[in-house]
Amino acid sequence: MEIILLQDVKSLGKKGEIVKVNEGYARNFILPKKLGVEANNKNINDLKLQKANADKIAKQQLEDAKVFAAKIEEKPVTVGLKTGENGKLFGSISTKEIALEAKKQLGFEIDKKKMQLDEPIKTLGTHIISVKVHREVTAKLTVKVVETK
Repeated sequence: MEIILLQDVKSLGKKGEIVKVNEGYARNFILPKKLGVEANNKNINDLKLQKANADKIAKQQLEDAKVFAAKIEEKPVTVGLKTGENGKLFGSISTKEIALEAKKQLGFEIDKKKMQLDEPIKTLGTHIISVKVHREVTAKLTVKVVETK
């Protein structure tokens, strides 16, 4: 008997796959627990429509991420920090401060966990930070660190 899996089933397959199982296993385990449905023409067509819809949504999310990445790369974010003699910063700038300033200045909600910063910024000047917008799209955010009094 062929079954379309509605959930991942250990040692059988992943959600959306069509698998061949014994009739007793299907009737007594998979169907009662709603882990799958019988693979008839209607259910196979429904599966194809769901996959097409999921592909369409994934494609739209990728396009949106590309547009958002372009917006991020357009404008720099300016962060001010007190400095001592010789331009040495008091403290450092982490992704938390950068995310707050990006929201204030650009109006973008950027998750601080998506920013890839090896170590906190401790010098004045311009720094480029990678921001993972989507699993396939990475943007470069320009951060200008300036002195405040």
